[in-house]
Amino acid sequence: MSSRFVHSHRWLSSLFLLIAMTFSFHAANAQTIPAWAPNTAYAVNAKATYQGFVYQCRQAHTSIVSWEPPNVPALWLNIGTDTGGDGGDTQAPTAPSNLRVTATTSSSVSLAWNASTDNVGVTTYEVTQNAAVVSSNASTTITLSGLSPSTSYTFAVRARDAAGNISSPSNQVTGTTLPNTGGDNGGQVPARALIGYWHNFDNGSGFIRLRDSSRDFDVINIAFGETAPGSRATIVFNPDNRTTAAEIQADVAQLKSEGKKVLLSIGGANTTVELNSEADKQSFINSVAGIVTQYGLNGIDVDFEGSSLSLNAGDLDFRSPTTPKVVNLISALRTLKARFGNDFILSMAPETFYVQVGYQAYGGAAGAYLPVIHGVRDILNFIHVQHYNTGTVLGLDGVAYASGTADFQVAMAELLLAGFPVAGNPDRFFPALRPDQVMIGLPASLQAAGSGYTPPAEIAKAINYIVRGQSYGGRYVLRRAGSYNNFRGVMTWSVNWDRFNGFVFSRGVRPVLNGLPATN
Repeated sequence: MSSRFVHSHRWLSSLFLLIAMTFSFHAANAQTIPAWAPNTAYAVNAKATYQGFVYQCRQAHTSIVSWEPPNVPALWLNIGTDTGGDGGDTQAPTAPSNLRVTATTSSSVSLAWNASTDNVGVTTYEVTQNAAVVSSNASTTITLSGLSPSTSYTFAVRARDAAGNISSPSNQVTGTTLPNTGGDNGGQVPARALIGYWHNFDNGSGFIRLRDSSRDFDVINIAFGETAPGSRATIVFNPDNRTTAAEIQADVAQLKSEGKKVLLSIGGANTTVELNSEADKQSFINSVAGIVTQYGLNGIDVDFEGSSLSLNAGDLDFRSPTTPKVVNLISALRTLKARFGNDFILSMAPETFYVQVGYQAYGGAAGAYLPVIHGVRDILNFIHVQHYNTGTVLGLDGVAYASGTADFQVAMAELLLAGFPVAGNPDRFFPALRPDQVMIGLPASLQAAGSGYTPPAEIAKAINYIVRGQSYGGRYVLRRAGSYNNFRGVMTWSVNWDRFNGFVFSRGVRPVLNGLPATN
């Protein structure tokens, strides 16, 4: 055997060995990336394959059926095709350039920038507002709405590719919203407001006329505007047989003459409202406008419950909803506000599952109010989530709090006052509402709700902590103590139960609100 042949033989042996090692390496790596499976605990940065792609876990969780990686981008990041290894693209896109402000209003800033380049391709641009990610989309332009008037915001943009590589940030720009032209004062509702529901039926509290509501209330919501028989979009209001439309009209006029505001609350637990089509939307707008005009009301309150609001499968971003009944509701509310003018009051009374639970999960009914709130935040006067008939809910500190305590009131309020990452995803951050838009909703008595009654003394502790930063030594610690001076107040279900219980609620909470410092 010649030395040349021996050399060639050794070279071929080395080549075959290298090839074998390469296959072994990929096979070994393929074994380290298991297929995604339900009922499995995944840690942050863990990887799993699904339908030919490799996904990286973005936040720790235990998987369930319907949480397949493509369905929950809040939990999984697609980092490329399944090559049996860790994915080959490690090159980040170039930074977006020439970020600029193209337009401003009193509640929005429009931005544009030059596109990034990438060795494979840019999939999304992430916009940060005061360092928090507020948008993620493929376009090189965006309008960010729901901002406060006469306020400066700092923006930057970064690019992301399909493998999860993120560019350096663009240049920063500052956009300043224009001054408000009016209408954000809640139709002259006091800066510290007490709101109550008058229900047009007897649920054990006894029937009272609307004019017999406690005068400690600033706003009284008539409950409820419900759907007409055979419709889920046409709203009607049928007076109880112990009163008449004429009596209610007179009572509304009396309360308004005393400086009170009276709204129509739409929905409630016993009706389903769904605006699934353009025709549904127009029926809703026209029927609601007719009731508001007939009774001379100051606005409307949205109290959709049950299946009235839920998100379709694949509707994953509260900033750009795709579920028809959600999109149509947003459009209908904006149309009603525009039709009646700046003094038309718009409020909401969702349950915690539709709002604060969105911090934990987003989909179906969980967090389903968030796109509606976000879509009308520039015209929303106040929101008073029902802090009752609810299970435990996580606060921003990751602790689950039970209703009926000062801790629960503070923790739930700060989720709206500070904002939160929806389903824990920092790329989908629900921006804070203005403090003057935020209230807490509570039962007026033990009999008024199945759970959640909070004595006025506990309510006082919560409000003084929210507004003054005055701690009561509770477990929940405010993230921004002393920053919510303009917090609006308290709502209760109901004025009927308040009267039944000797006005303990209204007479207990009104002095607390009156004793707070002046708003800014």
